[in-house]
Amino acid sequence: MNPLIPFFVVTPLAGAFLIMIAGRFLKGFDKFLTSLILLFLAAISFYSLYNIGETLSIYKAGSWEPVDGIPIGIYMVMDGFNAIIVCIVNLLGLLSTLYSISYIKKYTASNYYYALFCLLIGGMNGVVLSGDLFNIFVFLEISVISSYALVAFGVEKNELEASFKYQVLGGLASFLVLFGIGFIYWKTKTLNIADIKVAFSNSYDKTFYTFVQILILSGFGLKAAIIPFHAWLPDAHSSAPSPISAMLSGVFIKAVGIYVIIRLFFNMFVISEGMAILITTLGTLSMVIGVFLAIGQWDIKRLLAYHSISQMGYVILSVGVGMILISRGSRPDIAALAIAGGIFHLINHAAFKGLLFLNAGAIEYTTGTRDLKEMGGLARSMPMTSATSFVASMSISGVPPFNGFFSKLIIIIAAVMARFYLLAALAVIVSIITLASFLKFQRYAFYNKAQEKKDRTYKEVPFPMVFSMVVLSIICVLLSLLAIPDIRDIILTPAVNILTDPLKYTSTIIGQ
Repeated sequence: MNPLIPFFVVTPLAGAFLIMIAGRFLKGFDKFLTSLILLFLAAISFYSLYNIGETLSIYKAGSWEPVDGIPIGIYMVMDGFNAIIVCIVNLLGLLSTLYSISYIKKYTASNYYYALFCLLIGGMNGVVLSGDLFNIFVFLEISVISSYALVAFGVEKNELEASFKYQVLGGLASFLVLFGIGFIYWKTKTLNIADIKVAFSNSYDKTFYTFVQILILSGFGLKAAIIPFHAWLPDAHSSAPSPISAMLSGVFIKAVGIYVIIRLFFNMFVISEGMAILITTLGTLSMVIGVFLAIGQWDIKRLLAYHSISQMGYVILSVGVGMILISRGSRPDIAALAIAGGIFHLINHAAFKGLLFLNAGAIEYTTGTRDLKEMGGLARSMPMTSATSFVASMSISGVPPFNGFFSKLIIIIAAVMARFYLLAALAVIVSIITLASFLKFQRYAFYNKAQEKKDRTYKEVPFPMVFSMVVLSIICVLLSLLAIPDIRDIILTPAVNILTDPLKYTSTIIGQ
C-alpha cells in the first residue's frame, strides 16, 4: 500500500477549504498556500514516478480488503501510466500557480480563484488515480464544476456565454458517462475497473458491450474535445484566464478525457478491431479538421484552442493504431511503439501548449488584445516572451531539435511500419500546416511593424510570469531526451506495458 497516494487528492481539497476560510482574513495566504501545495504535489509526483517502475501501487481507502475476491472498498491505483499524468497535472499546476501571482491581480476575489484552482487539481488527480468507475465520475464532477467557474471568472459577456456552452455540453458528457457506468454496474454488479474486466471476460454480450463502449467513448470524448465533440473547447479555452487556459488545454482534456479513454479501453474492455478503427478514425479527423479550423484564426487563444484538438488527434491516432494491431494479434512490437509515441506526444503537448497559452496571456497582459492583426514588433520589448514563444511554436510544429519533432516522428514511423501509409502522410501534412500557422503567429505578434502609435511602449511581464514561461521552454527542450531508447525505457515503457498487458493490472488488484 502506497501511503502517498491519498495526498494527491486530500491536500488540494483541504487547501481549497482553508483558502475559503483563512483567505478572507490573511492577505496573500491564498497564493502562498496554493503554491506550497502544488510544490509538495509536484515533488511527490516525480518521486512516485521515479520509484514506480513496472510495479503497481494500491491504496485501499479505509483499509477495506476484498471479500471473496471481490474488491468492495475504494481503490486508488498508481502505475507507470498514470504516474506520468499525475506529474503533468501537478507540475503544470505549479507553474500556472506561480504565473497567476502577477496575472490574477487584474481580477478581484483571488481567494475564490485559488480555491477553485485547488479543486481543479484535486479533481484531476482523483480521476487519474481512481481504480473504480464511480469515483472517477465523482472526481470528474469536482474538476469540471470548478472549471466551469474558472472559465467564467472574468464575469464578462463572452466568459459567461462560453461557460454556459461549456456547462451544457459538459452536462451532456456527464450524463453519458453516468449512463454508461450504470449499465456496466447493472451487468457486472461491480464498479472496480479490474473486477469489471474479469466480469466482461466471463460473459461477453457483443451488442451490450458495443453500446456501453460507445456511451463511454462519447462521454469522455466530449471531455477530451475530440472531433465531433469539440464545440465547447474554442470558446472555453479562449475566454478563461490564461493560466486556466494552460491548465485546460495542457492538462484537463488529457486527465479527464484522453487518459480515461485509454485506461478503460485497454484495462477494462477487451479491445475489438471495430472499436479500435473507430477510435483511430476519430483521432485522424481531430488531427486534420482541428488544424484547418486553426489556420484561419486571428485570436491567439482561439488559434491555440483549435490546435489542441489537432494535437490530441495525434495522440488518439497513435494509440488507435496500437489498438488495431493488438486486436489483430499482430506485430506487438509496432503496437508498443505506436502507444509509446502517443504517450510521448501527450507529455510533449502539455509542455508546449501550456507554454503557448502562458505566452498568449503575457501578450494580452501587456497589450490588452488577443488579435494578431493589432500586434507587431513585440520581440524587442518582450524578449523573454518572444524567445519562449518561439521554442513552443517550433515544438508544436515538429521542428527538430524540439520535443514535438521526436514524438511526431515516432508516431509517423509506427504508422508506416504498421502499413497505415495514409495516416502517416496525413500526420506529416498536418505538421507542415501547423508550422505555417505558428509562423503566422510569430510574424504578426513579434516581428511585424507595430500598428499602435509610436509613443506606445510595452515592457516585459513580471518575473513570476517570465519564470513559468522559461521553465516550460527548458522542459520543451529536455523532453527530447525521451527519444533516447534508454531513457524511454525508464519513463515510457512501464506505461506501455501496463496498457498492453491488462492481466498485469487486473491480477495485481484482485489477485487473478
